[in-house]
Amino acid sequence: MTAYEPPGTPGPAAPYDAVVLAGGAARRLGGADKPGLRVGGRPLLDRVLAACATATTTVVVAEPRETARPVEWAREEPPGGGPLAALDAGLRHISAEHVVVLSADLPFLDQATVRRLLDALRTGDAPQGPGRPDGVLLTDPDGRDQPLVAAYRADALRRELTVLTVAHGGVTGLPLRRLTAALDLTRISDPVASFDCDTWDDIAAARARIREHGNVLDEWISAVKDELGIDLDVDTGALLDVARDAAHGVARPAAPLTTFLVGYAAAQAGGGPEAVAEASRKAAALALRWAAEDTADAKPTSDAKPTPDAG
Repeated sequence: MTAYEPPGTPGPAAPYDAVVLAGGAARRLGGADKPGLRVGGRPLLDRVLAACATATTTVVVAEPRETARPVEWAREEPPGGGPLAALDAGLRHISAEHVVVLSADLPFLDQATVRRLLDALRTGDAPQGPGRPDGVLLTDPDGRDQPLVAAYRADALRRELTVLTVAHGGVTGLPLRRLTAALDLTRISDPVASFDCDTWDDIAAARARIREHGNVLDEWISAVKDELGIDLDVDTGALLDVARDAAHGVARPAAPLTTFLVGYAAAQAGGGPEAVAEASRKAAALALRWAAEDTADAKPTSDAKPTPDAG
């Protein structure tokens, strides 16, 4: 089936559920706790949970642990029964028509990619014709399918899991491709979002990429929001402009203090991106006025001479 690139920026997502598989043995990592490994200061599992934060229900198939946001927990029987058994266990906890199925080792997955998958699934806007696909998955740079970075129709997954259960007396130990081979799938190429961490080299590469100049600021802001429990998208460019103007026009320490005060003022005004933008605008204007007074050609605002001292 030919690869498909969906058009444009996806719109708001309709309700969906998410199943995150986080109970693998991580043999190529020497049995390390892969979902708990940190990339950019956050556990891999929390990074994936942030990407599907808009799900109505999120089920993590693994032993319960502390996470950055509340989830439901499930476990396959027997534990360690493989991805198909884990998927079957997770599906028993959801009710939405569409389900995003993810592994817990995707450091660069984000909400925009999840929306792309869901939009392609819902519209069926694919080269193979008007019929809606059973699922939409990402492919890696080599064109390999990544069925654990995908959106599916839940009824299609249940249908094929039932077929496999009847044919094999269960799904424990069966490879995931036994299920996906029976589905009508659409593919989206995304070499970044499909990157998963199977080895220590992968972990090192992910950590290095996050610290690259073009990525580090967005990654840091995302990590701080996650750590503080803030779900607010703001214009970071405007905040950087405020910090720059305060640093150049007033003094370097004025930059962090000014951005703190902008955030405090925005919270006092009710919060939200609009409140942050307005507070940023006012602070930036003040910083520019402050700087203007210090220029060599600055003129007094009035030509009136000071009144002589009467004494």
